[in-house]
Amino acid sequence: VQLQASGGGLVQAGGSLRLSCAASGRTFSNYAIGWFRQAPGKEREFVAAVSRSGRTTFYTDSVKDRFAISRFNPRNTVYLQMNGLEPEDTAVYYCAADSEGSARYYNGMEYWGKGTQVTVSS
Repeated sequence: VQLQASGGGLVQAGGSLRLSCAASGRTFSNYAIGWFRQAPGKEREFVAAVSRSGRTTFYTDSVKDRFAISRFNPRNTVYLQMNGLEPEDTAVYYCAADSEGSARYYNGMEYWGKGTQVTVSS
């Protein structure tokens, strides 16, 4: 499956962005989808994940009350709504697909999209 992340940009602290992850190539609903991010000089970290049906979601603690992940399978798209952005959220955001697990673990992801840059100014 091919993944394309979009929607990043520059925003002031407290602002919002919505990232999209568009998929093509294979049956989208067969994959759990995760969002990961990588800040300069840091390792790539898990942000959020959504199950194949969209009914189950997971978040890292630092974003739990601010971000919301969702998917719309008829359009092969996953969204990450990011509210209350903080400078610490600045990173390149990647979406990834997992056909067997919950899309929460870096080593378990099978397909990765190119990232989209999110920059939050203070």
